[in-house]
Amino acid sequence: VRISGSRPCFFLEQRDFIPLEANNNHNNRSSLGRGSAGGQVCTRVSGVSGHPNKRKRDNKASTYGFNSSLETGGCGYTGTPWKVKNYSEGILGLHEEINDFYKHMSPRAEEERMRMEVVDRIERVIKDLWPTADVQVFGSFSTGLYLPTSDIDLVVFGNWENLPLWTLEEALRKKNVTDENSIKVLDKATVPIIKLTDFRTEVKVDISFNVKNGVKAALLIKDYKKKYPVLPKLVLVLKQFLLQRDLNEVFTGGIGSYSLFLMAVSFLQLHYREDACSPNANVGVLLIEFFELYGRHFNYLKTGIRIKDGGSYVAKDEVQKCTDLYRPSMLFIEDPLAPDNDVGRSSYGVLQVKQAFDYAYVVLNHAVSPIAKYYPNNESESILGRIIRVTQEVAEYRDWITKLWGPQSQNEPALNGNDVTLLVKPQQLDECNNNLTEEVTASRSKTSSNSSSLVSSSSSTVSSSSDVSFITLKHTVCAH
Repeated sequence: VRISGSRPCFFLEQRDFIPLEANNNHNNRSSLGRGSAGGQVCTRVSGVSGHPNKRKRDNKASTYGFNSSLETGGCGYTGTPWKVKNYSEGILGLHEEINDFYKHMSPRAEEERMRMEVVDRIERVIKDLWPTADVQVFGSFSTGLYLPTSDIDLVVFGNWENLPLWTLEEALRKKNVTDENSIKVLDKATVPIIKLTDFRTEVKVDISFNVKNGVKAALLIKDYKKKYPVLPKLVLVLKQFLLQRDLNEVFTGGIGSYSLFLMAVSFLQLHYREDACSPNANVGVLLIEFFELYGRHFNYLKTGIRIKDGGSYVAKDEVQKCTDLYRPSMLFIEDPLAPDNDVGRSSYGVLQVKQAFDYAYVVLNHAVSPIAKYYPNNESESILGRIIRVTQEVAEYRDWITKLWGPQSQNEPALNGNDVTLLVKPQQLDECNNNLTEEVTASRSKTSSNSSSLVSSSSSTVSSSSDVSFITLKHTVCAH
């Protein structure tokens, strides 16, 4: 995409700039407006033979190679399993589709059940080693803002002179919770952790020791979810957007869940329209404006994000003078729980994320513009699907979970923060008080398969009409 004045010019050979796939595949000749939305796609790409990056193979949600497979087609899977109907035209249709995406991708009861079993199994190993240790869940699992393949974050509290990372690593292997190829100790990281993949469920788990801020952050997130009802929908879409591009891991320079959440909170706090925070806000408008802000207008070099006291932008120069920070990071986000902590300090690949956001902004703006209705098959194709896809491997993984951990009881369970059924009370989840009576002992056989006008809505409130006027986003950002 090349922007010339106010008129975007598109070149087919550049359509895969920050795309759904790994390399900028210039051989893909699908049209920009709709090529990535409606094709028949087989998406077993995370295990592509000869793929050089094991981390990408391990990510079931990775859509690297997805666009290329449009040309081969043949299996009928489009990568948009949430789209089960046709939507309204333009921005209203995007809003409707995001709602369906949210409902489809939110945690299911059986996914909660399976994850609680993983927590219970690991907790038993920890208790065998240190009976007085306290194990707590934090992160997306405790807040309900997790995707089907998201990690589980655990923290162990206890008294040790030296963190027993290797002791626990050995015990987890011996108890067959994981194997030597699926566990690693990051003892040199800023926050030392054990990263593992549960052998029976393929769920990834991060275990830390004596880190209190994680649990506090989960409580903070729950508070902001209540204050800004649109946050969960916005965040879940953004998490999927980053996850499928392998831009979500702080360990590899991406933007982690906590940083992404704080960026979304800041976006809503400083939005020029108060109704952006309404439960009835048009999430399609907000998503495009989020991409516009962080993909185009936000000055990462000079500006930082502050959530405290209603939210504000801060000059990095001032931050450096007033704190012990030698040099604020490219993505500076002040931790509301610890002002001296820069949450985004490890996201060294943030400029790549910025490019991806800009790409999504252009694509979605083009898709909701008045000319979009003249595309062939426009009514039946997915707008959201032009920037987000769910791989078939993830869909099959969820089906497998449903088969083994599906409803076992007719008792009406509790609801989590996403209005998704839970099999345990929220306080039990937070405290890791797991008394599950059923253990599934069958191990899973590994799955072998592995897009413009620059516009923003003048109103973020849902309208019954798709005729929405547009103005430029007016965030006050230190851009010069």
